[in-house]
Parts: sequence; C-alpha cells; structure tokens
Amino acid sequence: MRSIDFWWRMIRPHTLSASFIPVFVGTALAMQESGRLRDFILLAMLAASVLIQIAANLLNEYFDFHSGLDTQASIGIGGTIVHDGLSPSFVLRTAFVCLGLAVLLGLYLAWSTSWWLLLVGALCVLIAFLYAGGPLPLSRTPFGEIFAGGTMGAGITCIAYYVQLGKLTTHVLWVAFPIFILIGLILTANNLRDRVGDQKGGRRTLVILLGHRKSVIFIACGLALAYLWTFVLLGAGHKWVILLPWLSAWRVRKVIGGFFRENQSPAEMMPAMAQMSKLNRDYGSYLALALIVESFLP
Repeated sequence: MRSIDFWWRMIRPHTLSASFIPVFVGTALAMQESGRLRDFILLAMLAASVLIQIAANLLNEYFDFHSGLDTQASIGIGGTIVHDGLSPSFVLRTAFVCLGLAVLLGLYLAWSTSWWLLLVGALCVLIAFLYAGGPLPLSRTPFGEIFAGGTMGAGITCIAYYVQLGKLTTHVLWVAFPIFILIGLILTANNLRDRVGDQKGGRRTLVILLGHRKSVIFIACGLALAYLWTFVLLGAGHKWVILLPWLSAWRVRKVIGGFFRENQSPAEMMPAMAQMSKLNRDYGSYLALALIVESFLP
C-alpha cells in the first residue's frame, strides 16, 4: 500500500480545478436556463473530466521522464517517477485506466443524451494523449495554451451544458470564454516556471518564443481580458451578479508580482504558479455562483 502523500503527488488534486470548474460553469448556466439539474449526469460529467485530466498529468510525467526533461532536480512535477522511484510503466498503466474509466462514463453520457457525444469524447481523449505523447507533443509547441484552454476550458464547459439541456447555444461560448483564457494561462504560468529547462530539452513553448518579460505581459493581458469580459456578459443581458468573479481579482497582483522578476529559479516561481491555479478556481467558482444566483433575481 502506498502512502496518501504518494497518491497525492501522483494524482495532483491541487491541479484539478482546471477539470471541475468548467463542469460547474457549464452546469450552472444550464440550470439557470432550464431551472433543473440532472444530478447523475453532473456526477458522471465531473468524474469523466477529472479522470481525463489525471490521465493527462500522468501521461505528461511519463513522456517527460522518457524524454529526459524530468530529473531529480526538477521542480513542480508530480515526482512519483524521479523522486519515488515508481515504475514508469505503472504510471502509464494508471493513465490508461483513467482514460478507460472516462470512456465508460462517456458511454453513459452519450446514452443519456446523444451518441454524437462519443465523437466529442473521443476527441478529448485523443487530445489528452497527444498533449504529452505522439511524434510532436502539443505541450512542446507554442499552441499548448490553445489546446488546453480549448479542450479543458471551453470544450468541457460546452459539454457540461449540453449534457444537461441536450442542446448548444452561442451564449454558452460567451460564458466559457474567460474559462478558456484562464486554463490556457495556467499552462503559460507552468511553462514560464519551467522555461529554462524546457528550452534546454528542445521544447518550443510560447513562453520560450516570447521570453520571460513578454510572457508576464501576456499573462497580465490575458487576466485583464478575463475580468473585463464580465462586463461584456453584463452588456449581453446578465444581471449585476455576473461581476462576482472580480472578488478573486486580488490574486492577480500575487501572480504578476510573483513572476515579474527575471532570472528566478523554478522554486522561486512556484508560489506564483500556485496563485494562478487558485485564481482559476476562485474566478470559476464565483462565475458559477453568479449564474445560479442570477436565476433567483427578479
């Protein structure tokens, strides 16, 4: 039996807000429009989304280890291979078990809504694999933010909305847009912390192309757009509570301030990375809450 601390590092629950926040936002919007909640659908959707991210985390650790990017000196990874001496094959098998369970849940969701959902689910599973594996892993290109934000952010939000209502509207894309930005920026912050090591390892991520200072400006502009977008939603007909995500804006200073100084070690940038993840969690939670509260307002 492994220790709880071991499983914590392997699964990385502190990173999973990127999987459950989009589910909550999409479900909250559907509840606002329909006035009902399909609770078993929500639980299946939530579990499938979390399992896909856990699998992506494990695949990323497995392939980074085999490519030589992860060593005992690495900071911020799960560390079960390089620090705990865990067999890489066990990490890979666990990832495929998670993907298999997600597929089973996807079958249930498709049976409950539409079999077309299987195609969408298969695409999500494929991207989860290609993000870290394949001949050209998406995580090693300048387009990682688009795929991460598009799949885990906008994509999961839209799927969560669809499985509740059985339809899609353009409005859900408007609501999902800031989630797309924030989840993409989690990857930007992660890559900024690992920029020097990734560059030596041959990666060509966005932050490597931009450099440290421009990457911090990129993060700042993305965060500004996410918060200003709440006013776009306000102008689109939402009530004043849609501005609730601004209650999380105090974390922006911690994120930008933590990354601002150049030539920091990865360990020194870890607090800013953690704040970026918490900002996504808080912003998304307030947005979901706002959508629910809005349905009770006159």
